[in-house]
Amino acid sequence: MKNTLQRKNYRLTSLCVSILCVVALSGCQRDEVQAPVDNYKADSTPSAAVSPADSTCGAAPQGELVAQRIDAANSTRSEPGLYEGPVWIGNALYFSDFTFSQGFPSRVQKLDMDGTLTTVIEDSGSNGLAVDLAGDLLAGTHKYKSVSRFNLLTGERTSVAEAYQGNVFNSPNDLVLANDGSLYFTDPAFQRDAAPGGQEKTSVYRVDLDGTVTLVDDTISNPNGISLSPAQDVLYVNGGGEQGILRAYPMVDGYPQAGNNLVEGLVIPDGMAVDCHGNIYVTEHTAQRLRVFSPSGEQLALIKTDANVTNAAFGGPEGKTLYLTGAGAVWKVELSVTGSPY
Repeated sequence: MKNTLQRKNYRLTSLCVSILCVVALSGCQRDEVQAPVDNYKADSTPSAAVSPADSTCGAAPQGELVAQRIDAANSTRSEPGLYEGPVWIGNALYFSDFTFSQGFPSRVQKLDMDGTLTTVIEDSGSNGLAVDLAGDLLAGTHKYKSVSRFNLLTGERTSVAEAYQGNVFNSPNDLVLANDGSLYFTDPAFQRDAAPGGQEKTSVYRVDLDGTVTLVDDTISNPNGISLSPAQDVLYVNGGGEQGILRAYPMVDGYPQAGNNLVEGLVIPDGMAVDCHGNIYVTEHTAQRLRVFSPSGEQLALIKTDANVTNAAFGGPEGKTLYLTGAGAVWKVELSVTGSPY
């Protein structure tokens, strides 16, 4: 997500969601540090993603569409800010709501299907969100310069990853949980000023079940959105700002290989989602749009919004509603295809 310049649902049961995932880059730097964390729970390993061949997948969007703003979700804050990190859990959309004031204060909001908007965590310091099978919220938290886990019932926070090679992170942003329980996240510098310290580079990281943090890639300027294909055979990361790229890392034996730029010329790419066919839904922040690309990089569709857009997630009763977050707003588009809940 951005600072003042800017900033996934397969069908799921009442407490479980199928999580898209990413695995570690086998050829990447293997310097490791044991993070002082609350390690992943054994039951937090998500089930396998829906196969692209699933008969319930539906047809992907084509052409140009316009997202519908959900007026009940419009921000009531007096200061400017952004909504970020949408994740569909149960029957509601959860997202971060932060402002541009000092420290980028953030809270987690819940938008019910009837339009009711409530604050579930008042001081989360969060940006991107995900969920594990235990129903806990995973978050990139710039306030703590870490990846955190929140209990949605109590709001209690524990750390998942706090540092790499002895230094705290810049401002953990977007994240995705793998089938084996490992976690992957981007660490740009957008909210680096929220707290002291940081890394020399903006990077992508992996967190093992035991809390070990491993570098995946440090060659993308301000990496932002991160997702995985339904078959878990490709990792996608975007970033690069005004001359943005979408990079694809082919997976071999469960590990990403060297990445190649699948799409170039993106305008400040931000969060993204993936549908059950493996198409990638990439938001472009200041361009106020989301573009849908096939796994080969062909543009399939364009979805417009009426303000800066930050991220996307599939939700709704059938998992076919695409939700978008942005500058104090939430939009939705009814589609025929299912996709990732964050």
